[in-house]
Amino acid sequence: MDFDLPMAVGAFLVAIVVGMTGMGGGALMTPMLVTFFGVPPLTAVSSDLVAAAVMKPVGSVVHLRRGTVNLSLVRWLCVGSIPSAFSGVLIARALGHGEEVESVIKTALGVALLIAAGGLAVRGYLALVDRAQHRVADRRTAAPGEPAAVRAPDVQARPVPTVIVGVIGGLVVGMSSVGSGSLMIVALLALYPMLRANHLVGTDLVQAVPLVMAAALGHILFGDFQLEITTALLAGSIPGVYLGSLVSSRAPGGLVRRVLAFVLLASALNMFGLPNVAVLWAMLGSVVGVSVVWMLLRKYHGLSPVPERGESRDDEPEAARPARNTYVR
Repeated sequence: MDFDLPMAVGAFLVAIVVGMTGMGGGALMTPMLVTFFGVPPLTAVSSDLVAAAVMKPVGSVVHLRRGTVNLSLVRWLCVGSIPSAFSGVLIARALGHGEEVESVIKTALGVALLIAAGGLAVRGYLALVDRAQHRVADRRTAAPGEPAAVRAPDVQARPVPTVIVGVIGGLVVGMSSVGSGSLMIVALLALYPMLRANHLVGTDLVQAVPLVMAAALGHILFGDFQLEITTALLAGSIPGVYLGSLVSSRAPGGLVRRVLAFVLLASALNMFGLPNVAVLWAMLGSVVGVSVVWMLLRKYHGLSPVPERGESRDDEPEAARPARNTYVR
């Protein structure tokens, strides 16, 4: 069995994104295998899911230790996702290659990803307004520079819609390997807008573990799993997702939110079938465009176009500043 070093390096880079944002595994890893390494689509889906079943627990452990996981939401999502993920493999096999079905799913997922990216942009704008208005006690977002692990948000689980999200997400993952992160991120944002970025990532990563394991078992039994591909993916994914999770659990909520928004946008363009070069140029253009718009918005709200050093601390009274490195266990 030959070891594919370039494939392992590519898996490492993708896994960093997965650890930081909770998504992108199927939306980035599977296209990478097909586009850059010529792996047949069914083989890519099967091998990627088996690798993800080992990779995702690594990032989940980091978030669990940092307290950035809502276990109540995880339980209700798993009630729906575990059986439906295994069923999705059987449905995909019954439909044959299912290219038309997968095309429809990917287009719908692309639209959902764009909506989610827009939602994160709105959330970032609320953070900007909070800063401009010197809000402290009634902030609508995490304080600038504050890790979301400082305080767990008070979120009441909604069982029925959460289980339905798990069922739909499980079916999509079982059929295409896409959605364990991207689709669930979109749904969690819609159902629980109070979840902060780091808690969103941590909750999504933990719920994806049993979901992906169920789908992986189905693909081992009925798919086209290849050990040599999975081995290369794991060699790069395990250290990558661990590194990304460390960054995510400790990073300021605003930083994770920005990274997540751009990953959502890139994944959406990928779902629409844009060539990799076009996606790259679109992302570069969006970085420039968003930066210009953001500077104009800052100026409109009375802030300097570029954040000044110590700006976030100056907006808060000393007594209101949260203790640093105080994580919820």
